Amino acid sequence: MKALNAIKHLAEGLLALCLLGMVVAVFGNVVLRYVWGTGWVVSEELSRLLFVWLVSVAATLTFAEGKHLGFDLVTTRLSGKPAAALRWLTRALIGLSLYYLITGAWAQVVVGMNSRSPVMNYPLALAAGAIFVMGVCMALLLVLQAANELRGGREGGAA
Repeated sequence: MKALNAIKHLAEGLLALCLLGMVVAVFGNVVLRYVWGTGWVVSEELSRLLFVWLVSVAATLTFAEGKHLGFDLVTTRLSGKPAAALRWLTRALIGLSLYYLITGAWAQVVVGMNSRSPVMNYPLALAAGAIFVMGVCMALLLVLQAANELRGGREGGAA
């Protein structure tokens, strides 16, 4: 449990750093343009890369806390075996979606290894890597959630 809390705090710290980097890049560029008539060439690319990582980490945290948008009109009215069957069906569909997300993101990482960004010259695999990491983390959380339910734990959340 302490390890999960430490990982959560680490992810929240990463979110804060991404947001800070985006604010500095965009606001600094605006100030430079209006005050001195110049700007940072890397501002747009840097803020885009940080935004991709920000969204990926935030989506993973949201998934871990069971706070993703969901349609539970039917499942909240069920109990017992029908509710459990729908939970497992939902997990299977999420797992299938994550499989496609992970394999697609990995393909983009491989392609991005040899492609460079036009301004900052970083490998484009760095942006696709955010999606890959998000998918792998969500898949692990899904397995933890399923194992927790098999052990008789609570139904929602990751573990």
